[in-house]
Amino acid sequence: MVEPRNASVAVVGAGDYIGAAIARRFAREGYVAFCGRRNGDKLAPLVAQIEVAGGRAHGRSLDARKEDEVVRFMADADAAAPLEVAVFNIGGNVNFPLLDTTERVFRKVWEMACYAGFLTGREAARRMLPHGRGTILLTGATASLRGGKGYAAFASAKFGLRAVAQSMARELGPQNIHVAHLVIDAGVDTAWVRERIQKAGTVERLEPGRLVDPASIAETYWQIHRQPPDAWTHELDIRPAPETW
Repeated sequence: MVEPRNASVAVVGAGDYIGAAIARRFAREGYVAFCGRRNGDKLAPLVAQIEVAGGRAHGRSLDARKEDEVVRFMADADAAAPLEVAVFNIGGNVNFPLLDTTERVFRKVWEMACYAGFLTGREAARRMLPHGRGTILLTGATASLRGGKGYAAFASAKFGLRAVAQSMARELGPQNIHVAHLVIDAGVDTAWVRERIQKAGTVERLEPGRLVDPASIAETYWQIHRQPPDAWTHELDIRPAPETW
């Protein structure tokens, strides 16, 4: 039986895999899972799963690039129960040769993977600071650390998100807000990733243990949140044992 807490977790980018797994993991611990994604109707199965398991959840349509929508989303999450955890989990992983990267593509990827993270972190902090505590978790990628061929847009956005996370951590840490940036340096076990691997012909990447289970990622986010304030982690990389790095 889930023991309810008087606290909420806001998941921005609650997609079908990592975001959903994070929402389920925190809901298991009694948090109200406040979930947002584009096309919020797609959240109905996740909300139902959490409620059937005895948890509490709300699903909302959210364009995290729109300031007013993020402000309302965080305010509503805090109203449902005091906001204790905020997770930014929007990607924007696209590959375009440099000369094919249009201004629109570059700007849109930056808005999704960097600017939206800034809005999420700022609005979460505004709700957490009066409570005197909180955790803000931002999802990074391999591209957070190095720019690959065809990833000028995505890598620049993820580099930027990493800088936002560092700045937030240095400012908010002394005020008891834990900010962590988690670098997922591997393929995640999703239908999209499996399809890409099969199309590329690199079927060995589908061998057991080569892709990261979203539930394992969610467990790591939970453990980061549970860290005592005298031993906080700011940046953590996540990869399966066979991953070459």
